[in-house]
Amino acid sequence: MNSTQIYRMTKMPSERQGTSRKRIVVLGIGNVLLSDEGVGVHIVNELSKMVLPENVRFVDGGTEGFALLDVMEEADVLVIVDAVRAGGEPGSIYTFDLDSIQAAPQHFVTSFHQIGLLEVLQVAELFGRRPKTRAVGVEPKTLEIGLELSPEVKARMQSIVETVLALVREEMSKA
Repeated sequence: MNSTQIYRMTKMPSERQGTSRKRIVVLGIGNVLLSDEGVGVHIVNELSKMVLPENVRFVDGGTEGFALLDVMEEADVLVIVDAVRAGGEPGSIYTFDLDSIQAAPQHFVTSFHQIGLLEVLQVAELFGRRPKTRAVGVEPKTLEIGLELSPEVKARMQSIVETVLALVREEMSKA
């Protein structure tokens, strides 16, 4: 069973079912077989151990590509966590809005994944299913084969988690 199938089994309450709170999805993407490339998945795994309101969901998107359209359909706000090469020190954390795809950092366009995330967001927009999208990028040190994060990225895990939680709190506080 892949992560998208697991997600479908635990769909969030929708506004049609009587809840008016924003549905927030934190989507960790990346390949955990390539060291720091899997940082988004590692972060979502850490976050899933926490107790948060039921309108906040954590999804391991792995390298799903267009299968993530279903995840986007269930979200009012999407917070993406991924490895992003932007030339900083390994473990550097970048946050940005993707509400305007053209405003996304160029390094985010060059995805390490088979299908670029921006391409998936563009398709979602064509179908009218694109949620408000925020992103947390983490500068990788290595993308070599390996299941462990580099020491530099691993040392920043708590800071990355706190950054994601701050974005979630910010979105929850907006009416």
